[in-house]
Amino acid sequence: QVQLVESGGGLVQAGGSLRLSCAATGTIFSIGVMGWYRQAPGKQRDLVAEITSGGRTNYADSVKGRFTISRDNAKNTVYLQMSSLKPEDTAVYYCKVVAAFGTTYWGQGTQVTVSS
Repeated sequence: QVQLVESGGGLVQAGGSLRLSCAATGTIFSIGVMGWYRQAPGKQRDLVAEITSGGRTNYADSVKGRFTISRDNAKNTVYLQMSSLKPEDTAVYYCKVVAAFGTTYWGQGTQVTVSS
């Protein structure tokens, strides 16, 4: 059974930093794109950043220059380094992994709260 285990969320002041981690456990074949999404109260879930197995990255415009996504293929883990955090970054952050045949897995979500 595949699970995505997220960690690293919390409360931080504006301008601060946090690092999120998401580890895929269990038997999972051919992991392709790994990414982070976020959902604020009353809003839809939106892409924050994603990274391919080859290391190509894509970021939402709102986080470019502040967030960095990376992955460790040997550990089936994806990271999100968040810097210069703003109150509008407050949301539940979800990890997403796409594996063989397009099978998609989601993490349980981790809360990030940025105080002003």
